Amino acid sequence: MAQTARTRTVLGPDEIGRALTRIAHEIVEANHGPDDLVLLGIPTRGVPLAQRLASRLTEITGEDFAARTGALDITMHRDDLRARPTLASQPTRIPAIGIDDRTVVLVDDVLYSGRTIRAALDALADLGRPRAVRLAVLVDRGHRELPIRADSVGKNLPSARSEHVSILLDEIDGEDAVVIEGGAA
Repeated sequence: MAQTARTRTVLGPDEIGRALTRIAHEIVEANHGPDDLVLLGIPTRGVPLAQRLASRLTEITGEDFAARTGALDITMHRDDLRARPTLASQPTRIPAIGIDDRTVVLVDDVLYSGRTIRAALDALADLGRPRAVRLAVLVDRGHRELPIRADSVGKNLPSARSEHVSILLDEIDGEDAVVIEGGAA
């Protein structure tokens, strides 16, 4: 993505890769090993991030995390559904080992108000009863409206409300970058 006066790239492919490796190590350490871990990506960009984390967890632990990784559709649990009725849902895919009595790591790209994570917790409650739920995000930009915080963060990125933080991922956008757009000129 080209840099402009109102657009700046804050993380490139190498920094994103290092952040995901660090998050994977934090997940294993916090869980005291890989046992009973399940990763659920929140569409859209949380899903490929969860898959990348699964790959790193497999390298770190020797366990097959691809089989423990899925996706959690939160569309019907969003509190802005009336305002944005055209949101497309994506299928929930729960790993065959299930989520009951497991540590579920929700994976998302940006933590902002906390409302997406609240919707994810509601959706998860409809599917089963995990022993614990953790949150891993690539970017935490602040401005929380709900008492939610991430357990693992790739980059804390304080930003103005007038700015927009975009996560670009190769699987979706053809490149890896974290970009801030807008704000004061």
